Amino acid sequence: MDEPGPMSTHPLVQGSRATPRPGAHELLVEVSVCGVCRTDLHLAEGDLAPHHRRVVPGHEAVGVVIETGTDCSRFKPGDRVGVAWLGAACGRCRYCRRGDENLCSSPVFTGWDRDGGYAEHMTVAEDFAYPVPAVFTDEQAAPLLCSGIIGYRALKRAALPVGGRLGIYGFGSSAHITAQLAIRQGASVFVMTRSESARKLALELGAEYAGGAGDNPPVPLDSAILFAPAGDLVPVALRALDRGGTLAIAGIHLTAIPALDYGRELFFERQVRSVTANTRADGEEFLALAARLSLALTTTTYPFDAADRALEDLAADRVTGSAVLRVRPEQAPS
Repeated sequence: MDEPGPMSTHPLVQGSRATPRPGAHELLVEVSVCGVCRTDLHLAEGDLAPHHRRVVPGHEAVGVVIETGTDCSRFKPGDRVGVAWLGAACGRCRYCRRGDENLCSSPVFTGWDRDGGYAEHMTVAEDFAYPVPAVFTDEQAAPLLCSGIIGYRALKRAALPVGGRLGIYGFGSSAHITAQLAIRQGASVFVMTRSESARKLALELGAEYAGGAGDNPPVPLDSAILFAPAGDLVPVALRALDRGGTLAIAGIHLTAIPALDYGRELFFERQVRSVTANTRADGEEFLALAARLSLALTTTTYPFDAADRALEDLAADRVTGSAVLRVRPEQAPS
């Protein structure tokens, strides 16, 4: 990332750096693919303030360990690993001590604080790397590492009752994974999104209804998740909730929320919850669940030198499912 701004200003620049060296308790990873997340777009366009200039973005990386630092024991060279958004937590603050490392007072995020996966090599703290389930290819696994994990946490925060009715607002990378989780667990899913291709995908994946972003679902919802970074959808989603329903807002960035009408949108114990990053336990639980349920991942792969085009397509809603950068050329079968 150079100077944040609209994608038309080309905030992403190509360059070369020396291969990083792993420190103590770190892995050096040769990156195969890296998912393209909406958070990368928020960073590129300046919705999220940069923590330092010229950071390498990307936090859905899959690759192979090629070197380990001192005192590493969980992984060895040749192991396939995934690298996610949360890159480190202090382990000492009151939030970490009570098990909420996603709320750490001094966290480190991949692709924001430390260089990420839009690169041929990257380092990761061994304790924050994930083994990748063998049932997924690299391209399939990449979006699981943020879109999937955050969607899983959002689903938990939405407090969906068993067999309940879940509304999903926005149907991009995270939503198309989360919808499958909910359906496999017995929920009825109702999708509201402005993309016609996304509505088609939602129905193919088993959603009972797919309508426009501002449409009313045909039944009251027990829970809802807002994936679209559009604050004007908060009152829309709240009005769609049944009594006692919960709205979880999954994104790291949201445009301004309009004034809420207490009687129409909050009364009858409707509630709003935000979602902040994830814990490593979330990631481990989700990856195991995703492998067991054999989730279907819809991906569009871009060549490494087309990272800016991938973000432009994401900004323009031209990506159905998940976008993935192919960093290392795919090996032809021998």
